[in-house]
Amino acid sequence: MERAPAINLPPVVLWLAVAMIGVHVARQFIGDANDEWVVYTFAFIPARYGDLAALIPGGMAARFWTPLTYAFLHADWLHLGVNMVWMASFGAPLARRFGSARFLLLSIASAVAGAGLHYALHSGDQSLVIGASGAVSGMMAGTSRFAFSPGGPLGGGGTAAFRIPAEPLLSALRNRRVIAFVVVWFVTNLAFGLAGGLVPGASGPIAWEAHIGGFLAGLLCFPLLDPVRAENRPDETLES
Repeated sequence: MERAPAINLPPVVLWLAVAMIGVHVARQFIGDANDEWVVYTFAFIPARYGDLAALIPGGMAARFWTPLTYAFLHADWLHLGVNMVWMASFGAPLARRFGSARFLLLSIASAVAGAGLHYALHSGDQSLVIGASGAVSGMMAGTSRFAFSPGGPLGGGGTAAFRIPAEPLLSALRNRRVIAFVVVWFVTNLAFGLAGGLVPGASGPIAWEAHIGGFLAGLLCFPLLDPVRAENRPDETLES
């Protein structure tokens, strides 16, 4: 009789979670001053792209790495835990379909897009943006492109559920399950963003713009990275 592994996650999702947890654990032992330096050096700060760049730890160079590194920093254990749960839930099916390299590319694109939309709406703001929510939102969007389709992981599929061809975006958005998921996701994120500090357990304002930027990137980048489309839909060259 075969035993199922205790943690049934694709290795890339597991190791990404380990990296984020490891960063948070390490921050607990470096002292407040060093932790503050780490946060300011690797968090995304819109004001870094203005005249204040030289005054912020990391300087001008941090403009290049912080649109990604902010995803590895979290405000507290609750913030980290929520992101890890959503990444395990929605990142795992995407990684099983994409493989490690494509999964990481979509995650990176989503994190950067999340930072980009936040900057577009808050250029010059000195507040810090941290957390993997932008990247995780992209994973959620990517998974929604195939998970709700007939035969998909959430559509009654079996062992081949993760390899079914994805519908074009406009077709997918006519799927009631996809529509419900997208609407609930956007309404929830906007509500949390408007509620700000009223959200139980939140240690500060929620950067809902980064969530939305990451989600849109996941939707739009999915067909560019999807290996199943290339293998099983040779008659299609474009996907809207």
